[in-house]
Amino acid sequence: MPPQKNIYPKVTITDVLREYFHVAKNYKWTIALATVSIIISVIAGGIVVPLYYKQLFDILASGIAPALASVSLVHTILVILGLNFIGWLFYRINQFAVVHYQAGTMNLLRQNGYEYVLGHSYSFFSNTFGGSLVQRINRFMRSFERVTDRFFGEIVPILTRVTGICIVLWYTEHIFTLAIIVWMIIFFVMSVFFSRWKLPYDIKSAELESRATAVLADSISNHNTIQLFNRHSHEFDLFGLANSEHTSAMKKKWTMANIIDGIQALMNIALEFLIFYVAIHYWGLGMITIGMFVLIQMYIIGLMNSFWGWSRILRDLYEGFADAKEMVEIIKLEHGIKDSVNAKPLVISKGEIVLKDVYFHFNESSEVLDGINLDIKAGERVALIGPSGAGKSTLVRLLLRLYDVQGGSITIDGNDIKDVTQGSLRESISFVPQDPILFHRSLKDNIKYGRTDATDEQVIEAAKLAHCHEFITALPLAYETFVGERGIKLSGGERQRVAIARAILKNAPVLILDEATSSLDSHSEILIQEALENLMKGKTVMVIAHRLSTIRKMNRIVVLDHGKIIEEGSHEKLLENKEGLYTKLWSLQSHGFIKS
Repeated sequence: MPPQKNIYPKVTITDVLREYFHVAKNYKWTIALATVSIIISVIAGGIVVPLYYKQLFDILASGIAPALASVSLVHTILVILGLNFIGWLFYRINQFAVVHYQAGTMNLLRQNGYEYVLGHSYSFFSNTFGGSLVQRINRFMRSFERVTDRFFGEIVPILTRVTGICIVLWYTEHIFTLAIIVWMIIFFVMSVFFSRWKLPYDIKSAELESRATAVLADSISNHNTIQLFNRHSHEFDLFGLANSEHTSAMKKKWTMANIIDGIQALMNIALEFLIFYVAIHYWGLGMITIGMFVLIQMYIIGLMNSFWGWSRILRDLYEGFADAKEMVEIIKLEHGIKDSVNAKPLVISKGEIVLKDVYFHFNESSEVLDGINLDIKAGERVALIGPSGAGKSTLVRLLLRLYDVQGGSITIDGNDIKDVTQGSLRESISFVPQDPILFHRSLKDNIKYGRTDATDEQVIEAAKLAHCHEFITALPLAYETFVGERGIKLSGGERQRVAIARAILKNAPVLILDEATSSLDSHSEILIQEALENLMKGKTVMVIAHRLSTIRKMNRIVVLDHGKIIEEGSHEKLLENKEGLYTKLWSLQSHGFIKS
């Protein structure tokens, strides 16, 4: 299959926020509580408390006798204590609310992202690194944490503090409020400008991190091949290149962040100097009190701390967008294979499969299946034979709707498979692949994957029929033994027998075997033939096979070449055609195999 072009839709910040909101709305009341509580906390501790400190210093500077002033001072301190307690209380309420909704939303984001990714087609996964997908899902979840931490920890407090300070100072001296507003506008515009300037570098860094992770995951999952071909240095170079590109992008991103921090630090220094210069001038003219001077100082220090964080907030928001962007691209990408609007569950009563004028290609210059017409009767056993690339596996994938036909139709018992749900279609078909991949779970769990509600007794019975009970019980943990990633702890033949046991347990009316005995030695194959015979009874069977022991038991053999059916019939009938492809393949047989 040719490399897949970039098929992802364009994603904006609005798209990312929409995905956040779609999930976060499940916690709207908790979010409202978190917002209100942080506003009250900031007003109490950051706006009102400095007013009482102003009153405190005005009393101290008033010249009133200490004995008379002490009562007012104590009263003021108690009010400050009470306000700080209110600020503390509502801040704690905010934190508990944030924990509740943030953890729940992150869980749903990861769950929904995982569910949507699994809904993508076989083609999507064929062209996408698994490690990259894991990275994208996790970064999407963490980006929400970053954004909401900044919202409740920085944005709401800053907006509340700025609004409150401007209101208070407006009723004292307009010039202070005007200076803060002008400075704030300049600061905000510059922050947005610099953050947008830096955004492409954030996105590039995220993309290169995904690429480096994909290369790393690909190498680790194929470590055995690396060892066998002694290609350690080659893989080191590949990962080193990907890692270096990510490091270079990360350096650029961090360097730009330092430049932005430096400029905004100078702006903070300028505002602080300007405000205090004016305040000293007004104090010298007797226009403001010592208490007012203290109030301005507390407000300015609070603003400096807030706006110092503002630049980092914007950077984190944009970096959060960059982290989420790749996953939102996948979410916005429509599933390649979808159930129709009126799709109904497939109920198989007989198991007749009809392929009518089926066409399929991966690209316009290469026909994989070219007008296939095939009628498989209920309960019939059909073998698909042909050289590599003839279209055998593609035909099976079309039947399973891993791909959709591009012309013609496939029906089961008269039902077009495009008109039934994918879930019911695949529940009705047992598929044993040539190279079965197992989960890194127990042997019992892997066999039960054929029918998750099966009892332990049914699992053991299926294992006995597949002749894997013997080697399983010889293991120290028997059916509780974990098989390793992709089943690596088992031999090829053992994995094959576990896959057959899974199919036996599923007991679907349609059975597909993709060279199901290819990984078995002669002794194991003899053991499994009886199990396969029992498994095939009463089922419609399609077999992709080269072993004669499997082929000769089929009711019909269909020979494919270059995407077309060129011969079909029984073994004996096909051999009558001395010039036929089947006869040529038969003549190349050796010890029960057909070489192609």
